[in-house]
Amino acid sequence: MRKTLAAVLVAGALALTACSSDATDTETTTPATASPTGIEIGGDGPFPETSTVFGETPELAFPDDEPSTRLEVSVLAAGDGEAVEAGDLLVVDYLGQVWGGEVFDSSFERTSPAAFSIGTGQVIQGWDAGLVGQDVGSRVILSIPPELGYGTGGNPDAGIEGTDTLVFVVDIIGSYPTDVTGSADAAVTPEAATTGLEITGTPGEPASVSVPEGTAAPTESSATVLATADGEPVVAGGVIVQYAVAYWDNSSTGSTWDAGQPQAVEVGTGGEFDALIGVPIGSRVLLLIPAPDEATPAIAAVVDIIDQVSTS
Repeated sequence: MRKTLAAVLVAGALALTACSSDATDTETTTPATASPTGIEIGGDGPFPETSTVFGETPELAFPDDEPSTRLEVSVLAAGDGEAVEAGDLLVVDYLGQVWGGEVFDSSFERTSPAAFSIGTGQVIQGWDAGLVGQDVGSRVILSIPPELGYGTGGNPDAGIEGTDTLVFVVDIIGSYPTDVTGSADAAVTPEAATTGLEITGTPGEPASVSVPEGTAAPTESSATVLATADGEPVVAGGVIVQYAVAYWDNSSTGSTWDAGQPQAVEVGTGGEFDALIGVPIGSRVLLLIPAPDEATPAIAAVVDIIDQVSTS
């Protein structure tokens, strides 16, 4: 975790960990909305048949048809969450398969979903065009022509050639805007007044933190709940956070709010974020991390717990 926090301090960049009923085969398609990127999108396919059940590992049965030469997007199961916006941190489970070929990637087989910035060029164009505007909680299928995937060079490491059409089934688990915070209704704790640090931002606002000169540095890690929300307690797994961080000598400060991206982190893996386990989602927590050596200052971090996206 120290390396993750230091990335905000030094570079202002984030390291992204980079988504009820019986299954049914897809018989018809639901046309998707037009792309905000200007890329032409169809909704008529053809598409392979697959499960429409959100959260179920999909298997694809391809038709004899040749794939479309344009981006095709269909909503297999409509969610009722907020619409995904460009710039959001998108959290998804997905399966990717070459048209008529092999599966080349599946987050369904991993312990945590994928998280990345959407609509900002960090992923292939077909994802940016096809997923922005979709609703959280939806299962979406995308048929992506080569030029909106990995281009003429393909992706040899994944077994993708430059002429391959790619099909993805994507479950949209969550989408988080750059300015998202913990709960505005979180109750400030008495301990918030005794930290000895300069912390700004009330619950529901971005935080900042600095260390008054002469304040004794921590010699061991600690966690102090600054504001308690009424969400479910955090458990081991994937958690979305925002945080402000400062070296103990204030030689560098920063935040994920300033960097423009919430962050997906794993808790329960032996890192400093493990201190969030048991704290209600929506709360704000102060983490103190001692200096690892004489050349590196201790760290103070004010963390807003935004959401839990997976359990392990």
